[in-house]
Amino acid sequence: MINKMGLPLFSAGLFAATVLFAPCAANAAQGGSAATIEFSAQQEQQHKGKPQKAAPAGRPAQPRVAPQRAAPRVAAPQRAAPRTVTQPKVTSRVVRQPKATSHTVTQPKATSRAVRQPKTTPKTVAPAAGRKVVSPAVAPRVVTPRGARTVTASRLRGVPARGAGRTVIRGQNYSVWRSGYRVRHGGGWRTVAALSVLGAIVIGSSRFYPYAYVSAPAPYCEGLTEDGCQLVWQDVQTIEGDVIPQCVAYCPWQ
Repeated sequence: MINKMGLPLFSAGLFAATVLFAPCAANAAQGGSAATIEFSAQQEQQHKGKPQKAAPAGRPAQPRVAPQRAAPRVAAPQRAAPRTVTQPKVTSRVVRQPKATSHTVTQPKATSRAVRQPKTTPKTVAPAAGRKVVSPAVAPRVVTPRGARTVTASRLRGVPARGAGRTVIRGQNYSVWRSGYRVRHGGGWRTVAALSVLGAIVIGSSRFYPYAYVSAPAPYCEGLTEDGCQLVWQDVQTIEGDVIPQCVAYCPWQ
């Protein structure tokens, strides 16, 4: 019983003593720390050679407060406003090319020198067989037809330009040729010249043009045809080079 009561009483007394002596111990600790701080300050002043005023004895030294570190400031990222870049207008430059002036080069006129050719006597060459004889155009010749100018033959207009045609003179049939006419003469064949070589003729006040060769003999080669052509017996040139008589029909048209 006594042990049970004594243990709480001892604990209560120990607690009361702790409460009573705790302030004294705190003051003593503070005084010791203050004396230590003051002694350190005096040593620093003596070392520097400057007199220091002693701190009042009754004022307790303030404890050093550790510097508070400021919390780092987190800066909010600033949103940059979008920049509007204006492109400069590109102006097109028009470059004018200089006009090319054409140079006109005048060539000197070449003076033609007249060279006198010696006069030569023309030679008469007989044309070879198979070649056409082309004579220069001649002036129309005046012809007086023989016999009466009556209709003795059928019409000639419409005779083919190539090959042989037909005509009737006083009831006799004869061949008509406008090109390539061949006739037997002197034991051989002769090719008469082209009709254009003969040239035109004038009878009275009318002009007639060579139109066709007729295979009629001289007694039948006279008079007019039904379409107004005049039959004329005359000498014509051959390609072989000689001249033979032949019946030619001259018409008002070619």
